[in-house]
Amino acid sequence: MPKNENRLNRIDEELKKELSQIISFELKNPDATGLISVTKVKITPDLKYAKVYISMLNSKNEEKTLEALKQSAGFMRSLIAKRVNLRITPELVFEKDDSMEYGAKIDAIIKELKEESKDDK
Repeated sequence: MPKNENRLNRIDEELKKELSQIISFELKNPDATGLISVTKVKITPDLKYAKVYISMLNSKNEEKTLEALKQSAGFMRSLIAKRVNLRITPELVFEKDDSMEYGAKIDAIIKELKEESKDDK
């Protein structure tokens, strides 16, 4: 199993790299606004689907941006088929990655707690 796990991880990384490139430089959808980053790609063991986690900064409308990416999935998939040597090109499933926001929220809570503990002394 670990051998296959390594292969899946390599494919994840390769897809992440290519998708970042495509979204940054080749995607011409006007609804996809702001800085869009591919934070993680997780491919299913059968290689049929790839869950693409994205974070968005300065987006005018995050729902609209996510929808634009979903609409452009076919275009991106065809580019990946040409660039990444896989027998099956996975179907792309876009998900919003909230881990950055979650991390910022936790940082804010920790900061607040530190402030409170200073005030108590």
